[in-house]
Amino acid sequence: MRATLVCVGRLAREYQPLWRHHAGLVRPYLQLEVLETPEAPRSLPAEQARVREGSALLALLRPDAFTVAVDGRGREYSSGEWSVFLADRKVHGQSRFQFILGGAVGLDEAVLAAAEACWSLSALTFPHQMARCIVLEQLYRAVKIERGEPYHY
Repeated sequence: MRATLVCVGRLAREYQPLWRHHAGLVRPYLQLEVLETPEAPRSLPAEQARVREGSALLALLRPDAFTVAVDGRGREYSSGEWSVFLADRKVHGQSRFQFILGGAVGLDEAVLAAAEACWSLSALTFPHQMARCIVLEQLYRAVKIERGEPYHY
């Protein structure tokens, strides 16, 4: 399995140890790539920032990957349900996945329209930096659940 996280902004220093930890855990199970696009200036109105960031995100997408937008308007899954969802996509021939994570102002409608699925991590709101780490951790859990292996470390 190959997973690409297509993100707005660079990962902040305080989240890097958590990211490295989970990247190490997931490395034996999938090839991981991160693509980043700059955050829009904070001086822009939110809608303009979403459009600018959305255009940049769309330019990074691969046409051969199953595209999942990570957004609060998406469907929530338990870890087990998420594992089944991904496993089902793999059974149907998908081996490459891309997960789109917006910045502080969220994802533009054009990005949501380009995605084949929309995944909400929770009804709670998380900082976009933290969401990146949560996505990676949930990919690790999904793979371990699919393999029937324990995922508590």
